[in-house]
Amino acid sequence: MVRDSLDPENPTKSCKSRGSNLCVHFKNTRETAQAIKGMHIQKATNYLKDVTLQKQCVPLGCYNAGVGRCAQAKQWTQGQWPKKSVEFLLHMLKNAESNAELKGLDVGSLVVEHIQVNKAPKMRCRTYRAHRWISPCTSSPCHIEMIFTEKEQIVPKPEEKVAQKNKTSQKKLKKQKLMAWE
Repeated sequence: MVRDSLDPENPTKSCKSRGSNLCVHFKNTRETAQAIKGMHIQKATNYLKDVTLQKQCVPLGCYNAGVGRCAQAKQWTQGQWPKKSVEFLLHMLKNAESNAELKGLDVGSLVVEHIQVNKAPKMRCRTYRAHRWISPCTSSPCHIEMIFTEKEQIVPKPEEKVAQKNKTSQKKLKKQKLMAWE
């Protein structure tokens, strides 16, 4: 059994989804995961589908060296459309939905509370070059884990008119006592 990095606060109102040794780039997946953190599950699914259609881009924060700019990333200056990372995350969102249904949770109110992408061991192979040279060819897979929680809908309290007490400072109270004594 694999140990999770974070346990949910209320296990009965949350579900998990995880993938190990996924053959998808770590850096792209990390940036995509940070983009959907804190979103509702339906909003995250729609966002990722828009990324595959290149209607929205994934903003780059940490791993942005050598990446060009795109017009959709005006707020962040750099963005891209990592198709394979998006596909893997969509599969994990679908898995989380089915886990939530199995647990009896309301799928419409699920929110991505925790998402973490870790580096997996590199896979190595060889590339044969000209003049009998051989170069290493390594891929950088990743592990992904997500925790979704069911958010309660906040109902506002009815406004009641309560008579507020006039707050007076300690200095003013002492002055009033002195005046009453005299």
